[in-house]
Amino acid sequence: MPIAAMLRRTLPVALLALAACGDEVPGSGPGSGLHETQVLHGALVVAAPQGYCINPKASVAHGDAITVLMGRCTAKGGLAAAVVSITIGPPASAGVLLAGPDMLAKFFTSVPGRRVLARDGVAGHVIVLQAQAEAGSLFLHVNDQKAGEYWRAITAVKGRLVTISASGVEGAPLTPDQGLVLVRDELNLLDKRNPDKVIPAR
Repeated sequence: MPIAAMLRRTLPVALLALAACGDEVPGSGPGSGLHETQVLHGALVVAAPQGYCINPKASVAHGDAITVLMGRCTAKGGLAAAVVSITIGPPASAGVLLAGPDMLAKFFTSVPGRRVLARDGVAGHVIVLQAQAEAGSLFLHVNDQKAGEYWRAITAVKGRLVTISASGVEGAPLTPDQGLVLVRDELNLLDKRNPDKVIPAR
């Protein structure tokens, strides 16, 4: 299956969920305090970065794929108000990463790739500021007219394509450094909770 087609099967789930989610996970709402959960019938374990909680109500399952949303467990403590999103694709969807980081970076800077990334589906509203590969994962620094500036990681876990993003909320944008730290923290948690992560060949 072409790269564009495989990516379109998984990335839009995360983008739609982010568009519909609230500013943060309320400290007293349902699911408050949920730091770790099994998803996709136990196929993977997802954990939230320190100070953040999983919001089951805002998370979206779509067949064999799922998007899990996280936000601050509480507004107290000075932690950045952020939405962390992790989307896990269907089995074998990570095969797209075999194309290698250079090809993926080329795709995401193209019109079809920027259309996939765009919150409103308009390629012209997205600029990929930076694309860098680290240990089998691709990190994208994106500026979206609707979503603002944020970081996204694209990786593979147990043969599934996984995307992780961290963005600010209205009136409280994340700095690029804050966003990158959150994305890396979540990626490290995935590694620890799912130790047999498959890193595609380059």
